[in-house]
Amino acid sequence: MKSRLKLIATLKIWIVIYPSITLFLYLFGEKLSGLPLYQRTFLLTISLVPWMMFVGVPVVDAIIRRIPIKKNV
Repeated sequence: MKSRLKLIATLKIWIVIYPSITLFLYLFGEKLSGLPLYQRTFLLTISLVPWMMFVGVPVVDAIIRRIPIKKNV
């Protein structure tokens, strides 16, 4: 059961972070391309980690809670 919970948590994070990084790079990638890698990485993480933790994952959690789950009895 623990491994299933870890898998679900991992998938929720991936569902949020992959599109977020893709959108961030699409919108700001060219503008940030002149900066050194460590500065680009800092800007990416300082904006996306709070987004993921306080908005993205809670929204995914709320969506998942609305999905009816059939229990095998």
